[in-house]
Formats: sequence, structure tokens, C-alpha cells
Amino acid sequence: MLEKLPDIIGHALRDMRAGMDQIVFNNSGLRAGMGSLQVASLAFADHAPIPARYTADGEGVSPPLQWSGVPANAASLVLIVEDADAPTPHPLVHAIAVDLPPQDAALPEGAIDGDKDDQVHEGRNSYLMAGWLPPDPPPGHGRHRYAFQLFALGAGAPFEGTPGRDEVVAAVRERGLASGLLVGTYERPDGSIKAPEAAPLAA
Repeated sequence: MLEKLPDIIGHALRDMRAGMDQIVFNNSGLRAGMGSLQVASLAFADHAPIPARYTADGEGVSPPLQWSGVPANAASLVLIVEDADAPTPHPLVHAIAVDLPPQDAALPEGAIDGDKDDQVHEGRNSYLMAGWLPPDPPPGHGRHRYAFQLFALGAGAPFEGTPGRDEVVAAVRERGLASGLLVGTYERPDGSIKAPEAAPLAA
């Protein structure tokens, strides 16, 4: 959707970013007392580019995730994905999944799809919808960092309805036991920068 914005808008907003300090992982108030989860993806390495397949420039499906290090006393897991470089006061929420079973160690590709009949209990993204909001940075705005944040929670009531970021933050602050972070990046090319022309084929 944002790929049609003029590059000049992306350039004008280039220094306007929410910041990594605003993501839940760094802003929950419990980082020092939490255990550590290891979060990874078969699709991209930590701090490496997210393949276009998982963005608004491709199929737009959610990427596969896997994790380890869940504490034995964890009752559930919660995942929240945020764009730390969104040109907004707070990070843009791209996905929320709550009440994930602690014995599970992965989410397959496309698991976060907004389908209420699925086993994944999804929350609201910043567009107030359930499901995966594919990365869609403005052209010319530069590299965006997408924070895949996983939290292990202690015993408590399941989430109701379609929870948003505030409900996730409250649960993490109240019941957080361990946390993990995987960062993927995506940058939409500046349309004003033309790709080099291909060399002519030999006769």
C-alpha cells in the first residue's frame, strides 16, 4: 500500500522513527529480572533482511519462527511483532499471538493469518485487525527493523477477545518470566535510484 507514496515523503520522514527503546522488549520494565528465550527463523538470520515473500511486496505471509529456553513454570507464551522504525510516536504493531502453548517450540509459515478458526489466538495489529500486517515501509525511508518479541508468562487467566498492545504489555509486566528477541530488517528501494541497465545480449 505504501509503495505508491512518493519517495520525497519517505525522505522527509527519514529521521522520524519510533526507536528500539519503545518496543515492548525494551520498555516492559522487567528486562533485568527475566530469563532469556532464544528466538530464530528459518527464513532470515538475526538482524538480516526479511525475504520479500513475507512483506507487502510479496505474498505477505507471516514468517516461520522457532524458539527454545522456555522456563518449566511457564503457563503460556505471547508474541508481538513491532516496527521500531515506523515514522510514528510508537512502534507499529504487525502481529500479536497470545496463549501459545509453552510445550510448542515453533510457529509455521503463515500461521498468523487472521483466521479465527485457527488454533493460534491472535491479537490486534496497528490496523485494528487480527493477523499478520506485512512489512510495508515508505519508499526512501531507509531500513526498518522488525522486532519479533516472545515472552513466557506465568500462570494467569487467558487473554480475552482480540487483545492489543496494551493488554500484552500489562501481562508481561504482571506475569513475565522470560523474553527473547529476533530482529529482521526490510527496506523498500528508493524509486529515484535507478537500477543499472542490463548489458545488451551479444549477437
